[in-house]
Amino acid sequence: MILGIGSDLCDIRRIQNSLDRFGERFTHRIFTAGERAKSDRRATRAESYARRFAAKEACSKALGTGLRAGVFWRDMEVVNLPSGAPTMRLTGGAAARLRAMTPPGCEAVIHVSLTDDPPLAQAFVVIEARPKAV
Repeated sequence: MILGIGSDLCDIRRIQNSLDRFGERFTHRIFTAGERAKSDRRATRAESYARRFAAKEACSKALGTGLRAGVFWRDMEVVNLPSGAPTMRLTGGAAARLRAMTPPGCEAVIHVSLTDDPPLAQAFVVIEARPKAV
């Protein structure tokens, strides 16, 4: 069962401007240490940050809250599964919201799709509820 769907489109130039203007103040406010480490290693640093920014926006929409109701930027982290596919790790208010929206007897699975075609980056997030294995 689909619990939530979110999408976001982000202008990479806007992220580059924030990186140039605010540097670590921007990255430390929005991104987790893991996301910063991964993005800072990339030759296409702004694109990497823009994809993650879009994923956080899309995830907050899929949660049905946006960036309010106790859901903060760093409560949502783009991580990779062992297969390399992206997903989200939720903590804090985002994790609490996910627990609240997941029906009893089910577990939530977060599907993430990221892409960029400069000057734009895009993300889709689908939150699915699957019956728990017995």
